[in-house]
Amino acid sequence: MAKETDRRTAGVEEEEGDEALEFLLEASRTPGGRARLASTGAIAAALRRLSSDTSSALLPCLRLLRNLCAGDAVHQDAFVELGGPDRIAFVLLSTPPASPDVARVALQAIGNVACGGEAQRSAVWARFFPALFLAAARYRDPAVCDPLCMVLDTCCSYEGGHRRLAELCETETGLPIILEIVTTACRAGHQEEWLDWLLCKVCIEEAYLSRLFQGLASPSTDNSIDAQCRYSFFTREQAFLLGMLSEYLSNRPKDVSMISSPFALEVLKVLDIASAVVDFSSRGSSDLPTGFPAIDVLGYSLTILRHICAWEIDIAHSTEAPVDLLLSAGLLQLLLCLLGELEPPAIIRKSMTNADHLIQSSTALKVCPYKGFRRDLVSVIGNCLHRRKQVQEEIRRQNAIPLLLQQCVVDEDNPLLREWGLWSMRNLLEGNAENQHEVAQLQLQEPVNTPEIAGIGLRVEMDEKTGRPKLRMMEYEVLRQVCSDLSGKTPFDDKN
Repeated sequence: MAKETDRRTAGVEEEEGDEALEFLLEASRTPGGRARLASTGAIAAALRRLSSDTSSALLPCLRLLRNLCAGDAVHQDAFVELGGPDRIAFVLLSTPPASPDVARVALQAIGNVACGGEAQRSAVWARFFPALFLAAARYRDPAVCDPLCMVLDTCCSYEGGHRRLAELCETETGLPIILEIVTTACRAGHQEEWLDWLLCKVCIEEAYLSRLFQGLASPSTDNSIDAQCRYSFFTREQAFLLGMLSEYLSNRPKDVSMISSPFALEVLKVLDIASAVVDFSSRGSSDLPTGFPAIDVLGYSLTILRHICAWEIDIAHSTEAPVDLLLSAGLLQLLLCLLGELEPPAIIRKSMTNADHLIQSSTALKVCPYKGFRRDLVSVIGNCLHRRKQVQEEIRRQNAIPLLLQQCVVDEDNPLLREWGLWSMRNLLEGNAENQHEVAQLQLQEPVNTPEIAGIGLRVEMDEKTGRPKLRMMEYEVLRQVCSDLSGKTPFDDKN
């Protein structure tokens, strides 16, 4: 078998060596086959043919190189020593441009090489950054985008990765690469998780969300003007980026090693700006994404903040949790302001028979720009409240307890609003006698009796001393048990 393999390897260099190439390609698909080929010079023969042959053998030759370098240190070392990065670059720089299939397999090959160690990653980065990476990012094809993200993620990990990540995100030659990747994924989609992992590293764990988000703004935007004007017209790509980050935090929270302070604060800044840009006079009829960038940016900013406020942090490695930093920056005040400006939930509005209950006319109150906006506001508040006495106290000082009680109802435009409202009330009252007393003493101008109010553990009864109706709380432990059953875990499950 070894002699046959040697003979077939020699055939790769012959003009009529396609049969030998197919034989080696088949052998390279298994670890055992790659080990046997390590001593035959298969890498050298494939690289020589790669630089001299642009015929139909090009793609099988690239596949052979890709397979040989898949987890095999001998082949990975040989690839670099024999000038493999230059040979692959020659293919990608060909005229006319290489087909998407050729570009995809070429990137897969150098991705496998980069997995070999720092020497291999340095060689790949030196040859392909930035020009060839940028050219690959502009293919607008997920089949090319995915292996490109694999190469970048691998090169920006491990030893030397932090320096390369800075080159990618901080330099004027590097940032366009990742901007093009996000644009490609937004327009053409992506099929694998490499982009998710790369964006988590770039935006969530490191401090580059602001640069990336601004880079995805409209090309006509003047960066010299203030942030409010700069973000007056959010782009589809900006909304897509935030949507990806929100989904990652929701589905893979345990894969996030840390949430950087710049990331948390940038999301809060974007929420603040988006809340001033979005038109709250038109009621939204769809969930996220709505197709309107400004509304989607608003919604995804909220869902990201919900995930941040629920994320468990190892205090031993950080002096301040992200949620505490956000609270210091005014998160709670912004949320209470947005929630207070909304018209009450539909079932509350129907229960208010006296027009005086509405401080403002219904035409002056804001409506939800997308289905779930109210729920998302309440969910962030509920997570901020979890075991934070200062937030409990602030809500009472802001006279916002009645506002939160209003959210404990079923609302067809805000799925799971009642559950999130219950979660918020549970956290508001837990271990806080002052807040419990405040709720027990709430007085209403007239009874508001609905099945929903009774269903959350509250009841309207007459005060014997004053003869006036007031909203009283049933046994606190009952309410706590209801909330515990609904949540299933602490904090409330972000996926609900």
